[in-house]
Amino acid sequence: MRFQIEKLIYGGDGLARLPSNEQGPGKSVFIPFVLPGEQVEAAPTEQKPGFARARLEAVLEASADRISPGCPYFQRCGGCHYQHASYPTQLKIKADILKETLRRTAKLELPCQLQIHPSPEWNYRNRTRLKVQTTPEFAVGYYGFRSHDLLPVEQCPISSPLINRAIQGVWAWGRSGGDASALREIEFFANHADDALLLEVYCVPGTARRDARQLAEELQAVRPEVGGVTVFLQAQAGHSGEPKRLAHSGVTQLRYEVPRSLCRSDVESAADLEIRAYGFKVSAGSFFQVNRFVVGELVSLATAGSGGAGSPDPPLPRGELALDLYAGVGLFAGVLARSFAQVIAVEASQTSFADLQENAPREVKAVSATTEKFLGQASGVRPDFVVVDPPRGGLGESVVRSLARLGPPRVTYVSCDPSTLARDLRSFVSLGYQIPGAHLVDLFPQTFHMETVFHLAR
Repeated sequence: MRFQIEKLIYGGDGLARLPSNEQGPGKSVFIPFVLPGEQVEAAPTEQKPGFARARLEAVLEASADRISPGCPYFQRCGGCHYQHASYPTQLKIKADILKETLRRTAKLELPCQLQIHPSPEWNYRNRTRLKVQTTPEFAVGYYGFRSHDLLPVEQCPISSPLINRAIQGVWAWGRSGGDASALREIEFFANHADDALLLEVYCVPGTARRDARQLAEELQAVRPEVGGVTVFLQAQAGHSGEPKRLAHSGVTQLRYEVPRSLCRSDVESAADLEIRAYGFKVSAGSFFQVNRFVVGELVSLATAGSGGAGSPDPPLPRGELALDLYAGVGLFAGVLARSFAQVIAVEASQTSFADLQENAPREVKAVSATTEKFLGQASGVRPDFVVVDPPRGGLGESVVRSLARLGPPRVTYVSCDPSTLARDLRSFVSLGYQIPGAHLVDLFPQTFHMETVFHLAR
């Protein structure tokens, strides 16, 4: 069937419509790997009561923004969605989707300009997780597009050069007879300089510790830059909590330095100018941002006042107390400690919390708790500034209201999901907050994923 693409939606698909009939307008059809305005031929693959999906067969009238993809696995691999679009087009698509999501979910028109922060388009990932196949032959790769079938890959152009060399090393190990029978997933984590690497290995339940240690030792030898390998049991479906550690070889942490993006009022003395980077110890199993090029800019924006770097507003908030909720290893807390007398950093993951304790300067009080639990017991806390960086599920109504009851005049919301962001912004606005600053930070080029930083004030 022939379709006209109206726009792209969150998730990477293009929106088209089936012909209208006497019952009303045509059903929505979602087609991947298309661009707005294109005429395409597509074959319906799935019919639902409210929509249909279709497979792209041919582009009949291509957009001027269509380009040749930079990866031989594109459209077969489930990892990337926008490689057929020029990079400026990718940014525009993401900005349009974000604004439309705010209108639809939050009934909100941005009162400020959305500032867009691009990234280098390739080799940006410092963390890459691959599936492992052991039969009928060894292979590592990603799930194929909309499937759970392994697509073997020997390179990943969005991953760092060191990670790509390590992927090749794992292939060579498996092909040479390495015992991968218990191996199911492997994650590569490279440091800021892309010259040191940790591997996280996930094995089937029942794997013996002796076998896990041997596997760790063998995989540490695949590249000289691999400083350590930690072996975990793969979590069972529906399991919550952190995976169980079985064994390790070499180190279990690496040091990650985040370049310091200086804001206009972030310099108090000549000594400040000597601080070129913030350093963090990051353990295997801890969360850390994946884009090695723009993480410093993200930190600068998240710890800024109402507008951040490049804004005419004073970018660095100051006061007695700041909260860093969902603090991870302390990516934001250490920076906030330079301008607040005390920072309370709250983290639920035990692995990330241990790193947070190591990374925190003396002004930071690290709290091991969920954000919900902490806020439920924080009635006497009166923060001057709060930064929240929740997982994809966002904050939720209860957390927003608990946070608002503490009365912070400024909140910075770092989000990786526009739908839950919009839901939570609607709650914040209903409680009297305004939005003086909004940023789209492209941590994930070539994919539909987006990172945003919203500044709230009341």
